[in-house]
Amino acid sequence: MQNSVNCYQPPVELVFSAVIIPSAGSRRFAGAARSRWSAALSLLILLMLGIKPVTLHGETLSATNVLTAATAPSPPVGVVRNDKVDDPAEPLKDSLTERGSHNFDDMGFWIWDTNVLDRQTVRFWKSFEIPSGTRVLRARLRITGDNEYILYLDGRELGRDAEWRHLYEYDVTELLEPGKHVLAVEDYNSSREAGFMFGMQVGLSTGQVVKIKSDKSWLIPPLSDADWMNRTEPGDGWRPAVEEAAFDSGPWGAMDYIDIVPPMQPIIIPFWKTGWFEVVLLSICGIVSVLSFSLATQVVFHRKEQRLIQRERARIARDIHDDIGTRVTQLVLQGEVAQNELPPGSKTRLQLDRISEGARAALHAMDEILWAINPRRDTLQEFATFVCGHCQTLLKAASIRCALDVEPGLSTVAFDFPFRRSLLLAVKEAVNNVIKHSKATEVSLSIHRHGHGLIVVVTDNGQGFDSAQTKADRHGMDNMTQRLKEVGGRFIVISKPGRGCTVEFCIPQVQVRHRNWWWHWRARPVRSQQIKRKS
Repeated sequence: MQNSVNCYQPPVELVFSAVIIPSAGSRRFAGAARSRWSAALSLLILLMLGIKPVTLHGETLSATNVLTAATAPSPPVGVVRNDKVDDPAEPLKDSLTERGSHNFDDMGFWIWDTNVLDRQTVRFWKSFEIPSGTRVLRARLRITGDNEYILYLDGRELGRDAEWRHLYEYDVTELLEPGKHVLAVEDYNSSREAGFMFGMQVGLSTGQVVKIKSDKSWLIPPLSDADWMNRTEPGDGWRPAVEEAAFDSGPWGAMDYIDIVPPMQPIIIPFWKTGWFEVVLLSICGIVSVLSFSLATQVVFHRKEQRLIQRERARIARDIHDDIGTRVTQLVLQGEVAQNELPPGSKTRLQLDRISEGARAALHAMDEILWAINPRRDTLQEFATFVCGHCQTLLKAASIRCALDVEPGLSTVAFDFPFRRSLLLAVKEAVNNVIKHSKATEVSLSIHRHGHGLIVVVTDNGQGFDSAQTKADRHGMDNMTQRLKEVGGRFIVISKPGRGCTVEFCIPQVQVRHRNWWWHWRARPVRSQQIKRKS
């Protein structure tokens, strides 16, 4: 019998090892002598083809010593030719101390079900517990199965193979912690004899060693149990396994190879793949979906409300125009007719004249109110047209020239009612101040877009004043400040004695209808443009 440790050699060397080291215990060969002669003949063919010499146990084999090795008597069972492992001067180390050790005291029995059938699948299950308060220093297990096996630890598949002559050694140190664990093996037998063999040792920090071997304490779950490898307790009807033969006995004999599997590492699951993260993410998505649906519903209602408000504004404007406007106009006409019937210089005629002028002023003020509340006038073009016409009318009556500078292309830009009304009243206040206090001969009115906002500048060539020494409540500046502040805007006054005055109105936004209703609009002061005046 020749034994070897196979640590996943390169493929070519694995082929050479398979040729050189026969299976003395195999039931598929006629005998050890036949195996040795077959190996020798194969090696001679390889050497004749020019393949480099092969090293076995530290000895280079040539054609001569291959024949010598083939005719030499077989060593007794249990004696390994590897001097580094089986030095007679020192005892063999167990698998817990040395990987690939040929000390097989940790191995159990060949076990199987009560009946052995061809094309048969048998499952094996066993639980074990690592004491609490300890730490796993080293844990190794060895396994093989005739013909194919799949190994599970705590529901995780560790490996599978289909060569019963190989003993597969796993290092599972990183996978074990104090507590209960479950070993599960699924074995498939294609034909003839069948068996499964297992051995495991767990070294603890307390010096204890937990040993698990394949024996009749293993249970056989039925094939109908789909989650059998994850169960921590045996199910009903699970029967014990049957011990068929001890290690190195029965139809299998000794193992030819020990295949060392690289140490197993725990599966590290990223946090975004963990169950708690998925639950939190689904909860957040659900909350966001509910909030989005709620907000979308409220936006729909808000838009409907805005349409109703626009419709109501239009109705009020029509009613005022058709009812109150008509009556005031009739009063003016009746007053004029009554004046014509009275002699000139009559006190009654003078009173009727004052009443008619007041009615005309009220009618003019009502026209401004109707323009302000009419939703059809909510555009920059309508605003510019109305403001320019109003300023020309006032300045012409005061014999002051008026220059207009209006940016083209304002017709398609909407200008909502709150901004339009506040800016109109502020501009009217500024023009009235020019007429009352400036003694100007010329006034320029400029209307231009600035980003999403609007800038209106009123400039005169009057006597000016010292803005640093003027109180804020004079000339209606406090009113203008308040009106602009209501819509998030501001106004700037630039004036010096003898150099006229410039009033700049800045509104950062001309629309409210395109903002989300839940967004509280914070107005940002628009940077005022530098106004250069001619000296």
